Amino acid sequence: MSEKMQIQEIKGEVNKSKRKLASIQRIIDIEPIQGADRIELAHVLGWQCVVNKGQFKAGDLGVYFEIDSFLPIRPEFEFLRSSSYKKTDLLGEGFKLRTQKFRGQLSQGLLLPVSQFPEVPADTDVGSDVTEILGIRKWEIEEKATTGGTVIGTLPYDIPHTDEIRVQAEPELIRAFTGLEYYISTKMDGSSHSLGIDENGFHVCGHNYEYKDNGTSSFYELIKQRGYQEKMTAFVEEQGLKTFTIQGELCAPGIQQNRLKLKTPEWYVFTIRENGKRVGLNRMQEICKALNMTTVPVEEVDTDLPSRYPTVEALLERADGNYPNGGKKEGIVIRPTEPVYNDLIGAELSMKVVSNKYLLKNEG
Repeated sequence: MSEKMQIQEIKGEVNKSKRKLASIQRIIDIEPIQGADRIELAHVLGWQCVVNKGQFKAGDLGVYFEIDSFLPIRPEFEFLRSSSYKKTDLLGEGFKLRTQKFRGQLSQGLLLPVSQFPEVPADTDVGSDVTEILGIRKWEIEEKATTGGTVIGTLPYDIPHTDEIRVQAEPELIRAFTGLEYYISTKMDGSSHSLGIDENGFHVCGHNYEYKDNGTSSFYELIKQRGYQEKMTAFVEEQGLKTFTIQGELCAPGIQQNRLKLKTPEWYVFTIRENGKRVGLNRMQEICKALNMTTVPVEEVDTDLPSRYPTVEALLERADGNYPNGGKKEGIVIRPTEPVYNDLIGAELSMKVVSNKYLLKNEG
């Protein structure tokens, strides 16, 4: 395969794994909320949403908006203004969806009738992505608040976005682990950062952008202190690689309220890609040992995930816990020990389970 074709293939994989923030979904079940006259609970995918009583019945279709969606200003969303309105330099004005609790019941996301959105055809298939049609974006905080770096461009082709699919959004992913050896790692609560080497040189990136070394990036300072660029360059030459990417979570004082309660910065590696391909757990640990890097903590290695955690609820319970220093743990990430392509998400099989206790405590 030519180098150009390899680049196109990598870009295709990245695009296919883009998060579906708004989609057409079928309501699985409706149940009453004790003591509530005007609201009830609707179940869609692996989520539950509080909706107006009588708005839906089981089997109906609706537009489901995931938590972390940033909705545009339009009349259909104005009822969210008192609870969800946000204005930032990065995104402008809109409404941020977060986990909330009504009458003791969690509400995760937003479910509205398809008829409220004339730009969505009534015969749109179940599961169809309407994120772009409705102008929905993912909620992002300004990266300058965590990195202090100066942006010089978007992510290079071999450094994909690090968003993980939540199990509630694709419950069928649980069955995809049938018969596979898997591992569960701790989801570290920080800011996603990546390092990469390709034909254009060495790249330092945040979640969405590449940064330059001009003395304003705390992550660059960490890289220099630990000699990461030199170590990675030597490794690429030794292994004969064309592209080499390491992605991890930067945790430090001043980032995400420092829920790990660290006194000095640490970068926890969770993904490594050699020539555009994600490596398995053992290879990732082997490379990190050679480069003197820290991996995310591995909590469990076993086989056949569905036999141990057959439901979303079981995984949510598994995700609860605290970091070693006492802060509420964000959750867990589950992957096969060796990468397996999954058609449902159009990428290597992987999913995250964010603790509901964490969301209720920390989402704003």
